[in-house]
Amino acid sequence: MAPHQLAHTDELELIARSRVSGDADCFGELIRRHQSQLRLFLLRLCREPSLADDLAQDALMHAFEKLDGFRGDGSFAGWLMRIAWTTFLQSRRRADRYRQVVELAAQEPAATSTSPAQDEVSDLDRLLAVLTTDERAIMILAYSCGMSHSEISKAVDLPVGTVKSVIHRSKQKIRQDFEIDNHQFG
Repeated sequence: MAPHQLAHTDELELIARSRVSGDADCFGELIRRHQSQLRLFLLRLCREPSLADDLAQDALMHAFEKLDGFRGDGSFAGWLMRIAWTTFLQSRRRADRYRQVVELAAQEPAATSTSPAQDEVSDLDRLLAVLTTDERAIMILAYSCGMSHSEISKAVDLPVGTVKSVIHRSKQKIRQDFEIDNHQFG
């Protein structure tokens, strides 16, 4: 299929062609459609551009390998964000294990990493910084990625009611920490 035709092809058809014939062009079109949203999600989670790029690449490789596991009962974007979330969590666990080994070897606590200069951090990043990683992921999926509660539920493997509660509590936490008026933050 020619590249200009791929842009107008239905997502489910692209998935089917990628599965059946291993069509790299079709999978490439799926990546093109979702990679910026995926990278933004991971960047907001880890706050390190190079790490976010590495995690996005890992997530896309996992997605290609697991494409047969996409059942189509949710959106492809939600399924892809679930893989990205899992990839992020696995990376964080590896980093935590590595940090523990280094600490044991040095017999002193590891130095905490410094955050980017305040003027380099966007307002959104400042707001998200008061949230836990799980809360931050859900808020990013809801507000930066525009996913529905149902899609977020599948992406982070939590019930829809829990997702709604986390969003509500996260908004309250942000309002409280930044003394934001209810009218400014829906």
